[in-house]
Amino acid sequence: MTAPHSPDELIQHIQSQFSALSPQFQASARYLIDHPAQVSTLSARKLASLAGVQPATLVRLAQHLGYAGWDALKSVFTRDLQQRPGGYAARAQSLVERPDLELTAWHTASQQQSLNLMSLEAINRQAMTQAVAQLARAPRIVIAGYRSSYPPAFSLCYLCSLFRPDVQLLHNAGGTMSLDLHHLQPTDTVILISYAPYSREILQVAQVAQAAHCTVLALCDSQVAPIALEADHVLTFPTQGHSFFPSTVALQALVEMLAQQLLIHSGERAITALSQAEDQLHAIGAYL
Repeated sequence: MTAPHSPDELIQHIQSQFSALSPQFQASARYLIDHPAQVSTLSARKLASLAGVQPATLVRLAQHLGYAGWDALKSVFTRDLQQRPGGYAARAQSLVERPDLELTAWHTASQQQSLNLMSLEAINRQAMTQAVAQLARAPRIVIAGYRSSYPPAFSLCYLCSLFRPDVQLLHNAGGTMSLDLHHLQPTDTVILISYAPYSREILQVAQVAQAAHCTVLALCDSQVAPIALEADHVLTFPTQGHSFFPSTVALQALVEMLAQQLLIHSGERAITALSQAEDQLHAIGAYL
C-alpha cells in the first residue's frame, strides 16, 4: 500500500478504516489528526503520553498506514506546517499545555482561546469553501445540535434565517424529534453540530439523514468524530480550554463565520432578504 503524501490524504485514509482500527490505534490516530502542529514539534514519547498510548503504538500505527516508520509519518505533518501561514501560533499551542498556577490561569486560558480561534481558518480553508457552496445550492437546510451544542446550532439557524427562509432547527421538545426526522428529504442538507462526548440524539439524526440520502455537513471536534466518518463535508474546531468543560468559543466563531460566508456567497439576494427581515423586526417593535 502506498503511504499518504499529505495530511488530507492521511485523514481520508484513516477515516476509511477508522472503525476497524484497534482502540489503541484509534486513540493514536485521533490525536495525530486533531493536533497536527504537535506532531511536527514534539517527540514521539511526548505525543504518546498526551494521546494516552505507548510510543511503540505510534510506530506500529505508522507502519500500519504504509510508512517505513514514525519519522516518515511525522514528515508529512512537518512539510504541511511549513507551508501554512500562522505556523508559529500553531506551534505555540504546545507551550500552553501545562498545569496552570492560580495567578496565571486567566492569562493562560486567554492564550489558549486565542490559539483556538487562530487555528480555525487554516484547518478549514478548503472545506469551508466546499461547505458554503453546498449550503448555497441546498433547497432546505436542517440544523441539529443537542445539549451544549444546542446554543451554537440555534445561533446558526437564527443567523441564516435572517436571509434565508428555508432553514430549520431540529428540536426534541415533547419528543418530537422523530417526527421531524420523518420529513427529511434527499434534497436536504443536514448540519450536525457536536463534540466529545457526543450525544445520542446527534448520532440518531446522523443515521436517519444518511438513510434518507441527505447531504451531511458535520461541525465537530475531529475528522474522525462519529458524525464525521460518513459526512459529505466536515468543518472542525478545537475545544481545548482550561476550565472544567470543553471550550465552545471556537465553535461559536466557526458558526458565525459559516453564516457570514454563506451570506457573501448568496450575494444581493441575501442582502435584500436581510434588509427586509431587519425592517420587519423594527416594525414589530422587536428592538428597544
